[in-house]
Amino acid sequence: MAFSSVFRRVNVKELISNASVYASATESSGGMSLVFRRWATKKTAGSTKNGRDSNPKYLGVKKFGGEKVEPGNIIVRQRGTRFHPGNYVGMGKDHTLFCLKEGHVRFERNKLNGRKWVHVDPVAGHMLHPVYASGSTAADLDAQL
Repeated sequence: MAFSSVFRRVNVKELISNASVYASATESSGGMSLVFRRWATKKTAGSTKNGRDSNPKYLGVKKFGGEKVEPGNIIVRQRGTRFHPGNYVGMGKDHTLFCLKEGHVRFERNKLNGRKWVHVDPVAGHMLHPVYASGSTAADLDAQL
């Protein structure tokens, strides 16, 4: 038995035009009714534009003026050179200022251009380089070599 004789192609437009709107399921079209039902729906929530923030960088002055520092102590963490390294102060690749000798921190500001310097005053006092301490001249150094 071929299915074409049992089932015939039905157009949706035909079904809608032939079906009665107020008829029960048993009356219209042999038990098949067209009841248009609206299903409960929920819209999906939209994405929010909040909820992101960068981690803190913990920048700023770590050792203040007059504080005792040891070699390797971080004095200032900064972006760029707000503070410049002075005596016995080194600068890292991220512009962090750190102590090179044991001593006390001193901040200084240039009155002409406003540049801020950070110095460490050593506990043992300032040390002169041996070349300058001996009082020798360039001719004396050449003679020694």
